Amino acid sequence: MTVTLASLSQQTGLAVLDHLERSVSIPVVDGLQAQGDLIVIPLSVIASSVRTWPNAEWTDVPPEGVELLRGGAGGNPHTLVADPDTCRWTTDVSDSDGLAIGVFVTSAVAYLLHPEHGATGCTPGAYVVRRQRERDGRRARLVAD
Repeated sequence: MTVTLASLSQQTGLAVLDHLERSVSIPVVDGLQAQGDLIVIPLSVIASSVRTWPNAEWTDVPPEGVELLRGGAGGNPHTLVADPDTCRWTTDVSDSDGLAIGVFVTSAVAYLLHPEHGATGCTPGAYVVRRQRERDGRRARLVAD
C-alpha cells in the first residue's frame, strides 16, 4: 500500500501546509533523516553514545502518532506515526552528547510527519531521535525550527 502525505495527514488529523503536494508518495529511508530541528539516526550508528535505560518505559505508538518535538515558541510538531502494534517509543535514554529525545523501535515502516517539512518513512529497525545543533561562529546552538 502506498502511503501519501494526504493519507498520513488524514490518519493523524495533522494538517500540512498548502505548499506541500499531498498526493506524493512518502519516501522510505533506512539511514539518517533530518527534519528541521531534529534528526533520526539508526541506533547502530551511535550505539556507543546512546543507550536506553535498563528499566525504560516503552509506549506503543498509536495510529494518530506521538509528538516527538514541537518547534520553538509553540511551533509545529514533529510526529512519529505507525500502524498499531508495530512501533514503540521511549524517552528513557542516556546520551553522552545530551541531544537525544528518545528511541523508537519499529517492525514495519514508521513515519515522521511535520506540517512544513512533509513526511519521510523509516524502514524497520531501531532509531534515535535527536535535536540538531549548528555552529554560530565558535559556539554550537540547537537548531530552531
